[in-house]
Amino acid sequence: MTPVRTRFAPSPTGYLHVGGARTALYCWLYARKMQGTFVLRIEDTDIERSTQESVQAILDAMEWLNLNYDEGPFYQTKRFDRYHEVVQLMLKEGKAYRCYCSKERLEALRTEQMTNKQKPRYDGLCRDLKEPGTGSHVIRFRNPLEGVVEFNDLIRGPLSFRNDELDDLIIARSDGTPTYNFTVVVDDWDMQITHVIRGDDHINNTPRQINILRALGATPPLYAHVSMILGSDGKRLSKRHGAVSVMQYREEGFLPEALLNYLARLGWSHGDQEIFSREELVQLFDIPHINKAPAAFNNEKLLWLNQHYIKTGDPLHVAEELAWHMQQLGVDVSAGPALTDLIKAQAERAKTLREMAEKSLYFYRDVQFDEAAVKQHLTQEAIPVIESMQNELTHLKEWTAEAIHQVVQNVAEKLTLKMGKIAQPMRVAITGSTVSPSIDVTVCLLGRERTLQRLSAALLLCEESKAI
Repeated sequence: MTPVRTRFAPSPTGYLHVGGARTALYCWLYARKMQGTFVLRIEDTDIERSTQESVQAILDAMEWLNLNYDEGPFYQTKRFDRYHEVVQLMLKEGKAYRCYCSKERLEALRTEQMTNKQKPRYDGLCRDLKEPGTGSHVIRFRNPLEGVVEFNDLIRGPLSFRNDELDDLIIARSDGTPTYNFTVVVDDWDMQITHVIRGDDHINNTPRQINILRALGATPPLYAHVSMILGSDGKRLSKRHGAVSVMQYREEGFLPEALLNYLARLGWSHGDQEIFSREELVQLFDIPHINKAPAAFNNEKLLWLNQHYIKTGDPLHVAEELAWHMQQLGVDVSAGPALTDLIKAQAERAKTLREMAEKSLYFYRDVQFDEAAVKQHLTQEAIPVIESMQNELTHLKEWTAEAIHQVVQNVAEKLTLKMGKIAQPMRVAITGSTVSPSIDVTVCLLGRERTLQRLSAALLLCEESKAI
């Protein structure tokens, strides 16, 4: 049995979008499932639009998603000598020819065909020239004129295309640079790719590529064309629907495991199972269960998955991602509680790590008071509450959430107040707002020194309220 070899081949003309990430994931999963090889290829022949920044964005996204490749990255711009070699071979063997038609002639031909409601295609004027022309020219592939190209799409089933509907593709431009459909063919041939999993926007390229491969005496790979991803409005996913760049999802606070799990299920299923570990995805993934119909992106579902992974993921891994967000906010994480403890306290209160980071700033920075919360809770009536808590906490021997909870109970009994009447003034005093994890956990994470300092500052605010 031929070893499985898949490839992910993005063009570096922008960021890696979620559709591309899903394709990369499917290629990676199939290679891992079949104990094969996963190849990364950068298709950068569009020199005007390709940038090094886009290349780096792709590499960064692959690393963040942990889609490790076995070979590559290979760059098409570094393989021009190889493409030129194959072009010359095809010319020598009569499988390609020089076309001297001007842009003006081709444009006039196209206009005439469209006027006659014909499919625009090259008419083969230079296909059988008896005398070679002179001047600028391109190289075209001599596509078969008769018969059909048939292949079994692993997702869509049997597909066929008539050769008389296909064009004599340009495989090298007038400046000698190779074209997309040609470089892809040579690369897949040289890299011995066995399975091409890619978007369905490439379906029309497939018969053309198969014909070139057969002309080269190569065995075409098996093809699987994945449907597009739609937005909630049923239109193709784009910037107007929100984040579409993989690294933008990182910036918004998503874990890579959550995004991968979501993308895997966005067009593929295994029964009713929604949550998969990476190991389960490798074990269970199969191409026939990829859906033919387009899948709609649901941000609420992704948020639900993300919070699940925040709550159940390896705390050290989640903490590494949270540390990145803290760094983006300019927070020194050594100036507060351990991030693993913070995650445990905030997991139920945040769907994203960015939200968690923003809600946790008071643990690491000076408190910023919400004016409405201060006006409502740091009043003259709160003075005995804060003074009693300050006194009790000052002498507390064991600084644990359990011990602090007991202190809150003791003060509530002493002042004959409900727990909420103790917790809310305390919460505003030490966090600046009325929202935080339970007061015992919050005080514990904040630490004795910082808590007592903030209680003293809060007492001054309570005193100031007397004069109002």
